Amino acid sequence: MLFNVPQFINVEDKIVGPFTGRQLLWMFGLGAVLLVLWNILEKTYFLFVGAVVSLVFAAFAFYRPYNQPLIKFITSAVLFLIRPRIYFWERDVETKTSARPVSDKSSVDNANKKNITPEELKTLAKMLDSKERYKT
Repeated sequence: MLFNVPQFINVEDKIVGPFTGRQLLWMFGLGAVLLVLWNILEKTYFLFVGAVVSLVFAAFAFYRPYNQPLIKFITSAVLFLIRPRIYFWERDVETKTSARPVSDKSSVDNANKKNITPEELKTLAKMLDSKERYKT
């Protein structure tokens, strides 16, 4: 049976035209802030402050640095600046040198070698080929 595999699952759904739900919420927030500013400020001040506020809200709604929302990007930047950065340095145990003298390698290699008879080699090969069906 063939099943359809969902694609583009990390893309937000478009709700109204080309706008997603988050973008619409930012635009509604912009409208609410502009309404409050209209009632508080004079017309000349409103035009200047409204333009700046509109740019900020539009950036939050549409600008995505490094493919993430701007609010998340700013939050990560602030947390990076606030959180302490502690770096630890630990010496590797392997880098320490031992004080014992180096002995002749040939004597060490000969002591570690194991003599395997052809019979043992055949039983070992049979065990590996049979995949756990062979019991000793």
